[in-house]
Amino acid sequence: MAKTAAEQRHHHNDRRLWAEAVRDVTPLRGRPVTLAPSAPTEPPRGESGALPAPHQAAIGHFSGIDRANAERLKRGLRPIEAELDLHGLTQAEAHRRLVEFVEACYRDGRRCVLVITGRGLGPDGPGVLKRAVPRWLGEAGLRRRVLAIATAQPRHGGAGALYLLLRRQRRATDELRYL
Repeated sequence: MAKTAAEQRHHHNDRRLWAEAVRDVTPLRGRPVTLAPSAPTEPPRGESGALPAPHQAAIGHFSGIDRANAERLKRGLRPIEAELDLHGLTQAEAHRRLVEFVEACYRDGRRCVLVITGRGLGPDGPGVLKRAVPRWLGEAGLRRRVLAIATAQPRHGGAGALYLLLRRQRRATDELRYL
């Protein structure tokens, strides 16, 4: 499916911002250098006046954690410390609950949580919440809290649920160490 002009502009801006953010970063020894997500297939076209498409969180992309932790998350081997079921909610309610849930779990120091979206399979494909939750997780506020996302194992809801690995909360002593 071809990207809209707004999506291409957004992707181009993301690449530019990412390259600027990692300009002075030295990669860990033995790790490949990844400067930005893959380039768009076509250059951005004229302005359409539409807002750029929101960033979609990458399900199954584990650049922020080591291979062992990524495998444990994908296989559902990390203990689930909290769970949010979005069944039956409107998009607005589900979005608000997701933000509150992730923020509360992060604040409480929880690391692995389960978000149940439901499959919502119908004639139009996956359900509204199943499509929307990865987009919401890509929003700036939530993206800062979420380290990795994986589709849940069947025993935890399968394709209708997601494991979220939340970042560790920074303590004041951690921040003082870098001053």
